[in-house]
Amino acid sequence: MKRNFTAYPNKWGHKRPDRNIDHRRVPNLEVFLARQNARLGSITDAADFRPGDLVAQLLPGNLPHIVVVSQWLASDGVTPLVIHNIGAGTRIENRLFAFKHTGHFRYPPPA
Repeated sequence: MKRNFTAYPNKWGHKRPDRNIDHRRVPNLEVFLARQNARLGSITDAADFRPGDLVAQLLPGNLPHIVVVSQWLASDGVTPLVIHNIGAGTRIENRLFAFKHTGHFRYPPPA
């Protein structure tokens, strides 16, 4: 990010990368993952999500949010639970489709 700082969104007026991780970094993560060819097309079928997938979402008030798809399934036996922190500490919940998706990413493991 240091080498290509201008390729990233500057919604918050920073002059250099910020080490903090919170909702303000989600747009940067989306750009980074897209630049790594990790962006997937829009997927609406719960069965097509895989453990470890990252899903960027938009909370009410247009706050960016990101979740990690887990290996555990909701009570429907199909929808993966997600791991996230929406301000009440880390939770594993059935929130994959609770908010609008702005990106779906699958970051490949190192070769």
